Amino acid sequence: MSNERTPLVTSGVCGLAVTAVASGMELDATTESGSGSSSKDPRKLNTFFGVMVPTVLSMFSIVLFLRTGFVVGHAGLLQGLLMVIVAYTIISLTILSICAISTNGAIQGGGAYYMISRSLGPEFGGSIGLMFFLAKVFACGEYVLGLVEALLDVFGSDPGKCLVYYTSHSQFSSCSVVESSVSEGMRVLPQGYWYSVLYASVVLLLCLLVCLVGAHIYSRTAFVILLVVTVTLLSISVSSVVVKPRDFVIAHKGAGNQTIRYNASYTGFNATTLRNNLGSGYSLDYSTNSVMSFATVFAVLFTSCTGIMAGANMSGDLKTPSVSIPKGTIVAVFYSFIVYVVLFILVSATCDRTLLIQDYGFLQRINIWSPFVTVGIFCAALSAAMCAMIGASRILHALALDQLFGLPLAPATITSSSGNPWVAVLYTWGLAQCVVFAGQLNAVAGLVTVFYLLAYAAVDLACLALEWASAPNFRPTFQLFSWHTCLLGILSCLVMMFVINPVYSSGSIVLLLVLLLFLHYRSPTSSWGYVSQALIFHQVRKYLLMLDVRKDHVKFWRPQMLLMVANPRSSCQLILFVNQLKKGGLYVLGHVQLGDLDSLPSDPIQQQYNFWLSLVDKLGVKAFVDLTLSPSVRQGTQHLLRITGLGGMKPNTLILGFYDGCTPEDFFLQDSAFCDSSLGQASEGEYNFGVDLPLLQAHFPPVRHVENPRWLSPEEYVGIISDAIKMNKNVCLARYFFQLEGEGKDSKVDGSERTIDVWPLNLLQPGSRDYEDVCSLFLLQMACVLNMSNKWRHARMRIFLNVETESSDQGWVVNEETFRELLRKLRIRASIKIVPWDSVVQHHVQPSGEPRAEPAQALSEEFLSAVNSMLMEHSAQAAVRFLYLPRPTDQRSRSQQYLAQVEAVTNSLGPTLLIHGVTPVTYTDL
Repeated sequence: MSNERTPLVTSGVCGLAVTAVASGMELDATTESGSGSSSKDPRKLNTFFGVMVPTVLSMFSIVLFLRTGFVVGHAGLLQGLLMVIVAYTIISLTILSICAISTNGAIQGGGAYYMISRSLGPEFGGSIGLMFFLAKVFACGEYVLGLVEALLDVFGSDPGKCLVYYTSHSQFSSCSVVESSVSEGMRVLPQGYWYSVLYASVVLLLCLLVCLVGAHIYSRTAFVILLVVTVTLLSISVSSVVVKPRDFVIAHKGAGNQTIRYNASYTGFNATTLRNNLGSGYSLDYSTNSVMSFATVFAVLFTSCTGIMAGANMSGDLKTPSVSIPKGTIVAVFYSFIVYVVLFILVSATCDRTLLIQDYGFLQRINIWSPFVTVGIFCAALSAAMCAMIGASRILHALALDQLFGLPLAPATITSSSGNPWVAVLYTWGLAQCVVFAGQLNAVAGLVTVFYLLAYAAVDLACLALEWASAPNFRPTFQLFSWHTCLLGILSCLVMMFVINPVYSSGSIVLLLVLLLFLHYRSPTSSWGYVSQALIFHQVRKYLLMLDVRKDHVKFWRPQMLLMVANPRSSCQLILFVNQLKKGGLYVLGHVQLGDLDSLPSDPIQQQYNFWLSLVDKLGVKAFVDLTLSPSVRQGTQHLLRITGLGGMKPNTLILGFYDGCTPEDFFLQDSAFCDSSLGQASEGEYNFGVDLPLLQAHFPPVRHVENPRWLSPEEYVGIISDAIKMNKNVCLARYFFQLEGEGKDSKVDGSERTIDVWPLNLLQPGSRDYEDVCSLFLLQMACVLNMSNKWRHARMRIFLNVETESSDQGWVVNEETFRELLRKLRIRASIKIVPWDSVVQHHVQPSGEPRAEPAQALSEEFLSAVNSMLMEHSAQAAVRFLYLPRPTDQRSRSQQYLAQVEAVTNSLGPTLLIHGVTPVTYTDL
């Protein structure tokens, strides 16, 4: 069986072990080449280095150093802490889902994409995977912009901002200006929009070079970077106690090139400062010139919570992933939460609001040695940017390997000799380069946050679906979750998306739906296993139990068909026609294979289901398949009539092909879908479950030659009809349906040129004038059902009433009016044709004592020929004809005679359905 890495399209690269990097850490670099070479076992990382380090680095990123003051200054301490709690509550709920899924089996490359696609299927997984890739790309651009912002804050020539500070012991009028941290000679980088784009492009190019060489360069220094960031955090904590109070003057260029100055203060620990910073004070953001709000500030803050997937993606490298992923991720998130809370409290108690809002790099000004913060910012931002680029490229590589989006992503499957997907890296770099044209970090933060929230909601949805499906194999070792946490995680993600930015949220959901539809119509089918199948099973079982046969009512009756098929090669047109006739009811293709299980080593039926289901897919019909092994066709048909279906969904109508001497035609040779020339395009984008077109053609034997012996005797065939009627099943015999055209799934026929002819009278019993018996009404109902289907809805329906006009009894006039009234009550729109058949009836001889329900013991050939001529005269141009099928005789010796009479009446008619109904199906009341 295909493994989890099998691509959705059978052609192209397959069987590759994906190179996956999560958060910049290189995962399994194993690739399978034609020589079958493999690398050494990658499972060598423990919880700390495999999960905690990449997760902590990803969650600190640039927000920790460059946007802490922004959040606290605008939102205040209380709302800032509320934002942190809300953000971490959302990601904590998602972490529970991640831990549950990741401990239910090892995941491969692609992180969230792999989790979602292997749970929810390729459509949902592919669309979310692509959006998660875009989120990583935007995050990469955001981190680069943050790095450039920090770079210019230190080395920029600063045309738009001039920062000086004064010691608190000096008077403003007499003090001397002291430059902050960096000498004038080091401020050499010109500033402006295009300069910012240029610097961001250079940094992005550096990240590209590192990622092209290999992720191992970054992974080897990840721990060192974490140490640098930790030292920076310690210096900030110490500085809040050691550094003395300072006053600052901050200048920004305003409208009309005017300089606006702000007086700001670093007070050290001060109760008044803390009290003033408790409430919110949303104002103008100097980087974007827009007024901030809870939503915009939260969007910036939440970008620090986008690294929780790092540990889960490392399962291929972890010694004990079921232990490391939950423990490492939870500890890393808790650690980062504590750091953010402590840092928020420190800056709230030591810096006034003006300093926090007007200078995002204020931590450098109040540090005991500003290079500590500068190096920390550079390391965190550059690390986060490379991390996002590497992670995005691995997601794209996983998408390309699964071949969901076809040719546009095909080059992304290419890897270097060491397994580095360098083409996917180039894709990511190109898109990230487009992002940096935004120019400002805050400008893209909202979009990044919305995309990440949507991806997190999808992970929660995947876990919720697995939990609700109640599959026995969903047994994660991590148990601290429930469907309540999954559902709450989904709702909180969706709510916060719209709180942050309704436009971005609506656009992202529209994009998701477009991608879903695209992937759905490409019809990728995988061997991954679909949680949707488990959910459908769960719901179907529940509703089948609720479908109580004791509550059936005639006004809600619908046909539920069992079509017996000997060889689909000669029956495809009939299969397609019955698909139109089912009217949303049950449709089952039945087949009996002759044999005795006692004499066979194994059941030969089980291996055949895939071929029959592939046939159903090929024909595009909505049918089930039920096969059985039996010593005779009659016994096998009895088995299927009794056991096919479940609960209230069981066949009520048996359909058989006609038993005659016609030479069967091979439909496989006529339909292009079954021709070898269509093999290439037929299988593209479609997983065939191990049954390709040549195998399908080879499985079904050639059509029976006219001289070959039959599997079924006339007595057995008539016996099947009798058995079905005894079992209270309606019976339909289909003749000449190989002549019917326009039933294929690609046919554009709407029925406007078609005619449906109905002969409700038992033509083999002229003495029977009852047009309202159960069988006649069933005949009308079936014709009406066909007239309601897509390819027949515009067809004209004609009902033929046979009358003896020369008889002394003129009751047929009254019967005609009664029948018209019946059609009106039944809402059947049809034209009524009166057919005098005195010349036909005169050939009929009714022996005394013959039951009315059966055909005469010896109907003359003249009578049968006359009936056939009458039908040919009036219905020769009809697309299909519905005729009354008499009940067969109970005498086995008369079976051949019964068949001969029915065959003579329908000879050369064209597509004809002979129907014997035993079920009341019409209802005139509401």
